[in-house]
Amino acid sequence: MSTKRPIDEPTGTETTGHEWDGIRELDNPLPRWWLYIFYACIIFAVGYTIAYPSIPLIERAWPGALKWSSRQELVADMTAIEQSRAEMDAEIANRSFEEIAADAGLMDYAQRSGASAFKIVCVQCHGSGAQGSQQLGYPNLNDDSWLWGGTMDAIYKTISHGVRNGEDPEARNSAMPAYGALGILDQQQISDVADYVRSLSGLEHDEAAAERGAQTFATQCVACHGADGGGNHLLGAPRLSDAIWLYGSDHADIMAQVTSPRMGVMPPWAQRFDEATRKKLAIYVHALGGGE
Repeated sequence: MSTKRPIDEPTGTETTGHEWDGIRELDNPLPRWWLYIFYACIIFAVGYTIAYPSIPLIERAWPGALKWSSRQELVADMTAIEQSRAEMDAEIANRSFEEIAADAGLMDYAQRSGASAFKIVCVQCHGSGAQGSQQLGYPNLNDDSWLWGGTMDAIYKTISHGVRNGEDPEARNSAMPAYGALGILDQQQISDVADYVRSLSGLEHDEAAAERGAQTFATQCVACHGADGGGNHLLGAPRLSDAIWLYGSDHADIMAQVTSPRMGVMPPWAQRFDEATRKKLAIYVHALGGGE
């Protein structure tokens, strides 16, 4: 069998023998510049494979003749970043909130760094936008209603010691009696109080029931929530006269809370974060828009 390939008549060049829709491929040699680049790439790839980590072995990868590691480079970069931040963190730790607020550069750094810390440890409960959750009883940090106070100092204390955690002796602590579960109030009284509480914030309610509930509220609830339902930061008693609700504003939600209260828990972050980080978190939360 003849192996001679056909010749393209117009050019006089041999073809490769490949043909697509009547179009034949000429067997022209590759340009020398292309071949030189191709060979250089092969040589570079072999050299790169020898010099840098590349080949997977049985127990570990080939470390490379240069012993270079991206992890070592990352550690070096992170160390440099930490050193650059150390001075500002020291200033934050040693200054009062008023002094920090007076320094625009330091305040900007504190807010940005606090936002990063918030995304690591706080979003699990308070949400990525700090909007909280009524279903789970996590407070919304964007509004202006605060259980324990919304000043930077108050927020810092809450972050540092937490709430009802049983770990920190300085944790915020309060308790609401289980009026229904303990039989202090019957269901009718609880329903009437729920109507009265809804009336404080202008929600739809039964007027007659609210009048009866006002009397019960005066004897059972005023001590913590105040005569006008304004709440009490010292006791962690929520304000009942606004449109902000921790566990829901429906009549059934309020009855459930009065019957058997749900009371949230927050860990003490003083055991996990240094003072500068806690201050930065307090500054960031305060700057969300709802700080006092």
